[in-house]
Amino acid sequence: MKSKEVVGEFQDTVEEVLIRHRSILDCLSKFFESTSRVNRAIIKTATDCGCISINAIKQQFPEKESLKECSKYMNSHIKGELCEHCREVIAEEFGNHLFYLTALCNLLNYNMEELFELEYDRISTLGHFLLS
Repeated sequence: MKSKEVVGEFQDTVEEVLIRHRSILDCLSKFFESTSRVNRAIIKTATDCGCISINAIKQQFPEKESLKECSKYMNSHIKGELCEHCREVIAEEFGNHLFYLTALCNLLNYNMEELFELEYDRISTLGHFLLS
């Protein structure tokens, strides 16, 4: 199945199964909660499991480099690899987050495929000038 088809079917399935949190207010609060759960799951990989460590320092890059070359000097601040357990937990939280993002899109009549295409066009057009 192509990824566009998966996105469309996922959006349709979310529409079918979302019953209890159909209010925009309920859906927004669940979306915010899912954001927190994603953050917490990632934080626990370092603080509880220890499979990764996070060493955040100021990003350093040569001033004379082109904007395109700057990405070579950017650091993720992550050391190590996610263990299988942490990977599964984070994937589950990402899935829950995607569910509520999709539910919000449905409630506000957005087509996820179109949003992906619009965002893809925007970032591919702006390229390095997007600065994200």
